[in-house]
Amino acid sequence: MLKSMTGFGQAIVENANHRVTADVKTVNNRFLDIHVKLPIEISVEEISTKKQIQSILKRGRVDLTITLTQTTETSYEINLPLLRGYVKALKQIQMELDLDSNIDLGLLTKLPNAIQLTTNSAPNQEIIASVRLAVEQALTKLTEMRVNEGQELAKELSKRLDLIQAAIPSIESNANELLPLYRERLQKRMQELLPNTLQSDDARFAQEVAYLAERSDITEEIARLKSHILQFRELLNVGDEIGKKLDFLLQEMNREANTILSKSGDLNISKVALDIKTEIEKLREQVQNVE
Repeated sequence: MLKSMTGFGQAIVENANHRVTADVKTVNNRFLDIHVKLPIEISVEEISTKKQIQSILKRGRVDLTITLTQTTETSYEINLPLLRGYVKALKQIQMELDLDSNIDLGLLTKLPNAIQLTTNSAPNQEIIASVRLAVEQALTKLTEMRVNEGQELAKELSKRLDLIQAAIPSIESNANELLPLYRERLQKRMQELLPNTLQSDDARFAQEVAYLAERSDITEEIARLKSHILQFRELLNVGDEIGKKLDFLLQEMNREANTILSKSGDLNISKVALDIKTEIEKLREQVQNVE
């Protein structure tokens, strides 16, 4: 089933000792780009959390934020040697530069490793299990939203494809009328320039008509365009990790539309081909959000 790369999921896991909240959101990206924010108390879980995300998501930018709230009293260790050294350095700066300033306690507490959880307060298996469960539930809700968004996106893509497919018969009809039109134009032009030559050189005239017909033949381009549309519809039904494939098909469809424009030289065909190119461009914009 087709999935959008845009979505959001939240989950909360709590018990008598703690509460873990997982918020995950995704937007479109060519590759899988994971950003995880964890409280320092559970920073050891970053790698396993990223692996957990990789097992579910394949494309998109992912932002996951984990919040841990301890509902029981927590004890901390103060790194006094670190703080003493820092205060000593600050006082030396004050003395050397003749500064009159008080040492900010808040600044001291922000020093890396100045205050740490005591050993018996470090994340235990219960907290780690809650984190993993919260991430799992958040990813499940995210996936549900991405699937729902994908269903709506698939409908819109199908609608655009219908418009392109409906325009092709008009191109085919006008293309079938090109040969008589070329013959008539060439005959009229030759009569104007060489009025006494046309009847005596019917073979040359036929060659010129055949040359123009071959140069402007768009049968293969139309056939390939139809084939790309069919493949596009088949991929929509498959749905799993099809974004890059759809984007490639649209590049090929755009190539065929450009070739039809350059080869036909007919105003009616050109107008329809331009309409097709417009729809292809709209499809390309929407496909950028398909996983």
